[in-house]
Amino acid sequence: MFGVFEKAIIGMALLRLFSGTIEVLVAFLILKFNDVGKALILNSSLAIVGPLIMILTTTIGVYSIAEQVSYAKLIWIFIGICFIIYGVKS
Repeated sequence: MFGVFEKAIIGMALLRLFSGTIEVLVAFLILKFNDVGKALILNSSLAIVGPLIMILTTTIGVYSIAEQVSYAKLIWIFIGICFIIYGVKS
């Protein structure tokens, strides 16, 4: 089944599955601890994981198409990613 997918696609999908697993695990931990303080700590840890996964998956995707896209377009992609990160952190 995985033979028909590109390596970059598999890597990106696995990272997203890993991210989703972490999200669900943290949701269960929040329910288990039943404490708002601990829930805020767990939730803030997800604020670090989410952008990191986004950066990694975007890096894999851009790396896989880098030879097909001009340098100017790669710069625009990089600027767009920076704006997304800035917007999320602000």
